[in-house]
This record gives sequence, C-alpha cells and structure tokens, in this order.
Amino acid sequence: MSTEKEILHLLARIGETWNAGDSEGYAGLFTEDADYITFFGRHLKGRQAIEEAHRGLFKLDIKLAGGGPEPLIKPLTDDVALVIVGGTSSVNGEPDPGRESAITLTALRTPEGWRFASFHNTRVHKP
Repeated sequence: MSTEKEILHLLARIGETWNAGDSEGYAGLFTEDADYITFFGRHLKGRQAIEEAHRGLFKLDIKLAGGGPEPLIKPLTDDVALVIVGGTSSVNGEPDPGRESAITLTALRTPEGWRFASFHNTRVHKP
C-alpha cells in the first residue's frame, strides 16, 4: 500500500473511531508522545491525555462528517508527512455549519504503522 493510501486509511480511522465513541481506538491513532491542540486551544500531551479528554467528549452526541476539500498529503521525508484536512460535525444529529474546521496533522511512520504525531484543529471563520 502506498504512503498516501496508508495515511488516507489512518484519516478514515479518525472518523470511524470518533463516531463509534471509541476513545481508546481514537487515541491509538496517535504516537505515545503526540501533541494535540483542540479547537479551544487546549494542548493535550500524549496518547493517554488524548484518550482521557475524548472519553468524556464522546459521551456527547457530536459526530464527524465529511465535507471540505480533499486531504492534502505532502511527504516531507520517507517517514514523515504533513496532512491538511477539513470537515465539519453534527450535534444531536443536526448539521452545524459553525463547526467547520481546518486540521493540520503530522503523520509519522512508526513500528506500529503510520500514526499522527501532531494534530491542530482550527475553526474556519469568514473574515
């Protein structure tokens, strides 16, 4: 499988684990020492912190939805890639256009396979 396909699969797993409310599976997509910046600007440090923060969040009825441009995957080395993706979410089953995000990630090839070493979520606002 090509690097791009592997990273696209990893991105798909983000949505699958989020929408299933699987905080352990979601956190497992990140490196042990990942840096994760929420759209509120909270800095989660490491896989354990990502899992703990999402355990509570996943009790809410927030589901990820597609939308947005095709993911940009820009290899930086054979083992590192910059990933930029967009999307939105729904709350209680209702689309919420105010939740549109641009997300920047760093994908890293690890002995476990590709994982995300960083995540930064930014809300999209019209100037």
